[in-house]
Amino acid sequence: MSRRHRTTTQPPWPVAVPAALALLFLGLPLLALLIRAQWGQLLSVLTSPTSLDALRLSIITATAATAISVVVGVPLAWLLARAVFPGRRFARALVTVPLVLPPVVGGIALLLAFGRRGIVGQYLDQWFGITLPFTTPGVVIAEAFVAMPFLIITVEGALRGLDGRFEDAAATLGASRLTVFRRVTLPLIAPSLVAGAVLTFARALGEFGATITFAGNLPGVTQTLPLAVYIGLEGDPSEAIALSLVLLAFSIAVLVLLRDRWLRTGTAA
Repeated sequence: MSRRHRTTTQPPWPVAVPAALALLFLGLPLLALLIRAQWGQLLSVLTSPTSLDALRLSIITATAATAISVVVGVPLAWLLARAVFPGRRFARALVTVPLVLPPVVGGIALLLAFGRRGIVGQYLDQWFGITLPFTTPGVVIAEAFVAMPFLIITVEGALRGLDGRFEDAAATLGASRLTVFRRVTLPLIAPSLVAGAVLTFARALGEFGATITFAGNLPGVTQTLPLAVYIGLEGDPSEAIALSLVLLAFSIAVLVLLRDRWLRTGTAA
């Protein structure tokens, strides 16, 4: 007769005290942000031309970066999960580099690659007249660079854990590889794909270091919400706090969405 695992209701103080300190450390800055916010002026600050431009640009660029990540990231995730090719371990490691790379270093790397004198950027400028640094497309490139790994890793994990019998059954019935992927694989990994896309969008929306290094901080052109927050700290702190609340609200919404809808692993007994 097996015994049920007993849940500890009163943790010992060597566990409770540092746990409480960790919660206090994580929650106190957010509480300070809410306390110091000038709620009476919040609407006027958020509807100012500078704030609206930064919000509009952030949504546009984060959406574009997410779309790029989905278009090229899902095929890469499939290759990493299903295909066998030389250098697969190196490719998987390369995907995770932007996750640990300091954002400013990522911005410098983008400049060396896609700048006007970069190894690729010089040809884009000479042959097509395309210049990416300090432009809105440059913001999209910077955000996609730092955010795409979230999508790839999430989708790859879903593909690895997928029951292949459904795909095998569809192939046995005569479906082509593309049809199997489109009609069977994608619907099965849809929750993970959406979760990865939401994480990618959230990371792109909050990107700062690579954006300011590669695309600059031009109002209406490259100044996204995080950059507007940084500039607001040097001028009107109330504007910086108001824009920070927008980013905080979106972060909380993302956490609620992922936990309650897409990353639920089971129901408590």
